[in-house]
Amino acid sequence: MNKLILFGLFITAMFLMSFNAAKKQKIIFLGDSITEAGANAGGYIRLMESMLSKAGIADQFELIGAGIGGNKIADLYLRLEHDVLSKSPDVVVIYIGINDVWHKKSAGTGTDLWKFEGFYDAIVKKIQASGAKVVICTPTVIGERTDYSNDLDGELNMFSNNIRAFAKKNNLPLVDLRNAFLNYTLQHNPNNEEKGILTSDRVHLNAAGNQLVAEEMWKVLKAVK
Repeated sequence: MNKLILFGLFITAMFLMSFNAAKKQKIIFLGDSITEAGANAGGYIRLMESMLSKAGIADQFELIGAGIGGNKIADLYLRLEHDVLSKSPDVVVIYIGINDVWHKKSAGTGTDLWKFEGFYDAIVKKIQASGAKVVICTPTVIGERTDYSNDLDGELNMFSNNIRAFAKKNNLPLVDLRNAFLNYTLQHNPNNEEKGILTSDRVHLNAAGNQLVAEEMWKVLKAVK
């Protein structure tokens, strides 16, 4: 009888352990080189994990980076199935737009806004059809000058406004990184420097930039159920 009781307790314990493991929320971050670096030591994804650990809830989440350098919105669409949906995420964070704007000037291969809108809508619909929730982000900066003299400020603002409107229309959680970056640089860039405040090269995040992105994303993600 004692052996049967012990066996029953063992089976119950194994069941509870498997149930708890299944409850872990899987969050995938889909983006470009900023997100690719975000999955490395010191990146915003790893910093978010540290934040969760300090809060004692790290075992409730699995954070996965799915960023590839140079990607634009069309690239995300093409690899969505393989890099994201095949992993059965609970939440997908879309953080894209910098290269769609930047590459117009640097390489002549950027994305027109109407194409950006179409691919963005298609990506969101495919993710939602899989049963996962979607969180979207505005792009950050291409240059950190606070007097709006960065070459691509106007284009970035246009893309950001489009994403904000898309979030409102589709009732999607929004991480407004552009607004957060602009507010931060207004307070911390008195000399109107074009880099070195939140970025290392006008675009890619330094330590402060990664920290800000981690904090801004978690403010929104923690409310996603």
